[in-house]
Amino acid sequence: MRQLLLLRHAKSSWDDPSLPDHARPLNARGKRAAAAMAGVMHDLGLAPDIVLVSSARRTLQTLEALAPLPDSPIVEPMDDLYLAPWPRLLEALHSAPETARSVLLIAHNPGLHDLALALAGPAGMAGRAPGTQRLAAGYPTGSLAEFAVAAPWRLLEPGSGRLVRFIAPNDLPEMAG
Repeated sequence: MRQLLLLRHAKSSWDDPSLPDHARPLNARGKRAAAAMAGVMHDLGLAPDIVLVSSARRTLQTLEALAPLPDSPIVEPMDDLYLAPWPRLLEALHSAPETARSVLLIAHNPGLHDLALALAGPAGMAGRAPGTQRLAAGYPTGSLAEFAVAAPWRLLEPGSGRLVRFIAPNDLPEMAG
């Protein structure tokens, strides 16, 4: 089984209206949430071999907050993941090396949420997997979905992922309040 981790960038700042969207940084809450998610990933032993990340500042800063990742994964910043629709995100996953046991994709909504729903498929979303209802309701900033995938990366398609868990920053005690 392969592991696919889908992480939405943490909360970004709108403080500087002159900044282009691609250049918006994380805000203070986003930095805290990304650090909290790093702790969750560490506690769960989630260690990607490959990280595909949008080239936007907020996604790169979310990745920085996860550092150091175990085993120094290969990191590929990709311009075309910026605000990409889910079919483009799926296409990027198709290019992952077959030797990769775990892939982390850090991207944006609505594409990331749509990808997660597509991978789980209608049957998976109707099931009782932990986090299914939470995922159906939305994909908040800083949230992480973990999928188990049996197919080779190049054959990943809608309905071929099994949702293992879905965790949002607001689910974590350190983010309460």
